[in-house]
Amino acid sequence: MLINEVLISTEQAQFSARLADNASARALATQLPLRLQMRDHLRQEKTGVLPSALPDGERQRDFSVGTLGLWEDRDFVIYYAKGRVPPPGIVILGQVEGDLSEFDNADAVTVSLRRP
Repeated sequence: MLINEVLISTEQAQFSARLADNASARALATQLPLRLQMRDHLRQEKTGVLPSALPDGERQRDFSVGTLGLWEDRDFVIYYAKGRVPPPGIVILGQVEGDLSEFDNADAVTVSLRRP
């Protein structure tokens, strides 16, 4: 069964995200449900380590608010600001819908990802 939507929740909020149509996002869906400890990085993103590697894919350097990305094979990222990363870029895993301002701080956060 193809999963193209995921719920992302913290203690304070819940978000819906649409997964990208690529092998990396499909592999992420097979790992659900997940609970990740995420730390702030560069005041633009929260990043956490996945339990197992995802396949590499096409990469891009630009991201928008709400982009779900893969930096290294296990580095899951939620961007709460827009910007640009250095080469080799990120694999796009999906896009979160909604206001991500709750992530806009230097604090660590526990995030749960699950099927709707």
